[in-house]
Amino acid sequence: MHQLFTCVIKMPISEAESAVMQVLWLRHPLAAEEIVAALGDARQWQEATVKTLLNRLLNKGAIAAVKDGRRYLYSPVLQRDAYVHEQSKDLLDRLFGGRIAPLVAHFSAQRKLSKKDIAELKRLIAELPDEH
Repeated sequence: MHQLFTCVIKMPISEAESAVMQVLWLRHPLAAEEIVAALGDARQWQEATVKTLLNRLLNKGAIAAVKDGRRYLYSPVLQRDAYVHEQSKDLLDRLFGGRIAPLVAHFSAQRKLSKKDIAELKRLIAELPDEH
């Protein structure tokens, strides 16, 4: 049984690094060439580009590598939930003073909320415990 843990990332993860992390969160361990294949047409990166991104992620402590013959297999250390939480918190803090209501108001004003989104938000609000 493996232990789940979160890690502290030394530097922010770039958009390109995030694309590599998305692949590793879905399936791991993977070799660099498998990551290139998984990125497919969405990112037409060469293996050298992916290896550069992998090295950056290794240096940041977001992934780990294990030698497998002549290649390395990569796995995430940073859990997706921890990453999403930190990115969401950062966005809220930077743009909306840490408050969710102004974020929702912004998307509502920009007409970015569908009827389905609004119904889901109402359901989530209704399920919140009363805080006194």
